[in-house]
Amino acid sequence: MAENMNGSKRFKLDKSDRTAVAWRSTFIQGSWNYERMQNGGWCYAMIPAIKKLYPDKRDRIQALKRHLEFFNTHPYVASPILGVTLALEEERANGAAVDDVAIQGVKIGMMGPLAGIGDPVFWFTVRPILGALGASLAMSGNILGPIIFFVAWNLIRWGFMVWTQEFGYSAGSRITDDLSGGILKDITEGASILGMFVIAALVQRWVSINFRPRVAEIQLSEGAYIDWANLPEGAAGIRQAIEQSASGMAMDPTRITTLQDNLDQLIPGLAALLLTLFCMWLLKRKVSPIVIILGLFVFGILGYVIGLF
Repeated sequence: MAENMNGSKRFKLDKSDRTAVAWRSTFIQGSWNYERMQNGGWCYAMIPAIKKLYPDKRDRIQALKRHLEFFNTHPYVASPILGVTLALEEERANGAAVDDVAIQGVKIGMMGPLAGIGDPVFWFTVRPILGALGASLAMSGNILGPIIFFVAWNLIRWGFMVWTQEFGYSAGSRITDDLSGGILKDITEGASILGMFVIAALVQRWVSINFRPRVAEIQLSEGAYIDWANLPEGAAGIRQAIEQSASGMAMDPTRITTLQDNLDQLIPGLAALLLTLFCMWLLKRKVSPIVIILGLFVFGILGYVIGLF
């Protein structure tokens, strides 16, 4: 702790405090759950900072509750969010007008966009490159293959996490320099809007509903479908079938139109969007996420049994 000009104590997170948070953040998925995702690991990472910033037990309890709210992002890109949050908590501990809504808003607003960066950078770029390098050495009998992969991967991962946490901490301090000017509010709103945009764009990709009921069955005339019985044998028949399919001929003599086909012609992904909005409405009504998940399981199984899905 340092002293302000008026002699009062000022709380300050030093390098060792921030390093302790960074080490603990490697276990951010250690208590992952379906209701609040990574909240347990996030709160565990914040404990060294909370102990330093809040000597009073009641303040510590409130801080722990504050950081046990929902949180979920790529485990490595959580570091810059941790850095910004550390800066906000430090300013709050020193009397700045940073409330729970502001801290949670920054966390939620940043975790969505950053999650979309973590997967392509780490899972789909860095790890495959290092894995290919290590595997090529291992296949030739070189023991350095797995060693290089393990060491290089962890150096890159840890270096990124430490650097981005420090960057977030520095940026967070600058953000809180002018709370009265609305900078924090603008950044929170902007990050929230961007996060909601990313989430909305992912609905079509990750939420899938397929209604199986048949609406119509049309018998096609000869020449409109592939006559499998009269195709030449061997490679010639396969080639002819591919050419006929490419020309627009149907695979079967009966064209079946399902309810899903009609919905896709109307608005593709409409059912998935409506289901997502319904789940959001339930969450706003304080329905437990666990209850929603179990309800979706039951609804999906019953729908499959009766032939709806």
